[in-house]
Amino acid sequence: MRGQRQERVGELLREDISQIIQRELTDPRLARLISVTEVSVSPDLRQARVYVSVYGSAEEQQQAMAALEYAARRIRSHLSRTVRLRHIPELEFELDTSLERADRIMRLLEEIKAQGSGEKQTGDDGEDRSADSPQR
Repeated sequence: MRGQRQERVGELLREDISQIIQRELTDPRLARLISVTEVSVSPDLRQARVYVSVYGSAEEQQQAMAALEYAARRIRSHLSRTVRLRHIPELEFELDTSLERADRIMRLLEEIKAQGSGEKQTGDDGEDRSADSPQR
């Protein structure tokens, strides 16, 4: 179970890392839309796993992740100037694909809904069960 301090530090780091990526980093591989979705901090606050969502193709996502790994020390250095912690955590970046999965599920549900609205509703015995049919 995560403690309140871990959650507060994680949220603070999420906001600051987002700002640093948007404003301070000039790597062209980071020109895509990048969103820091969550930061999970270890109980001793020495490591932080940063989950990021990258809009783009799989190749662009890989390039952005490589750029973030390369810039981790620089991001950590910026954090040391803005965040008041005894130890600035080591940063590990991980691609967050949950938004893509959610989008895919929503599209599948829309397809099912569209298919279902075009078909008649029938029961197990093959009888028409639509609203126009008389009830037994």
